[in-house]
Amino acid sequence: MNAIRILASTLLLTLSCAAAAQDRGTLDPKPLPPLARPDDPSTPAKELFGRRDTPADLPPRAIGGYAKGCVAGAVAIPADGETWQVMRLSRNRNWGHPNLVAFLRRLAEKAPRAAGWPGLLLGDMAQPRGGPMITGHASHQIGLDADIWLTPMPSRRLSRAEREEMSATNVVRPDGLDVDPDVWTSRHTALIRAAATDREVARIFVNPAIKKALCREAGEDRGWLRKVRPMFGHNYHFHVRLACPGGEAACEDQDPPPQGDGCGAELAYWFTPEMLHPKPGKPRPPLTMAQLPAECRRVLAAP
Repeated sequence: MNAIRILASTLLLTLSCAAAAQDRGTLDPKPLPPLARPDDPSTPAKELFGRRDTPADLPPRAIGGYAKGCVAGAVAIPADGETWQVMRLSRNRNWGHPNLVAFLRRLAEKAPRAAGWPGLLLGDMAQPRGGPMITGHASHQIGLDADIWLTPMPSRRLSRAEREEMSATNVVRPDGLDVDPDVWTSRHTALIRAAATDREVARIFVNPAIKKALCREAGEDRGWLRKVRPMFGHNYHFHVRLACPGGEAACEDQDPPPQGDGCGAELAYWFTPEMLHPKPGKPRPPLTMAQLPAECRRVLAAP
């Protein structure tokens, strides 16, 4: 029972973070006010990392775990590429480890020919120094996570107002039991397959209804489905997570996904009443700097 309560709390947090991903941005972003007591050990780490708007001038490194860490030497993906556009620019979350930026460029170039997908609309990656965020994600902390909208890039450049205000496409049916056939297409399957087959991708998170559709449409080539993991809230975008870069000992990988395609009883459990309608759990307190890897203090303080 305790495990179910913990999972329910995690699911509710995920839903909250996913909803925040569709929050509108602003055309007039303003800096956060200075903290009265930034050195207070009880100050949430998100308040500190959320106020650093440039990357740490250090060699690139992912430090810690995906939901408890930071990133040194992050780089930003440009707001515009031939086959991508960055959304919600006012958030300043288009930063990541160089491996993540290279992957997104690679997928954006591959998408038109592999999936008939004209280009990527990119959502949140990481803050300039990673770390916890004031709003939204519990993960996205070490520069190896990125949200990719389930909306194909239009044939024109979106205006700044459109990038801040338009919503991605919800591809899940209102009852949550399957994808919406009026919105979902085979191109969605092909795009997620193209991402999952990249050698550096460790996991892809999608709404359980999307996983159900992928299981149905995958055909005989099913190995890539192992990386695609169900998680509520991901009905407007899919969340790509890269494995830790080779040689970066401070980066903490997750355990590999379970064997198999994840399309049997494991997936069916996500459609049971206790999963579809979880009871609220106790909110987790925000992380402090003491709970992050010690090296994150250096990242935070670096020029």
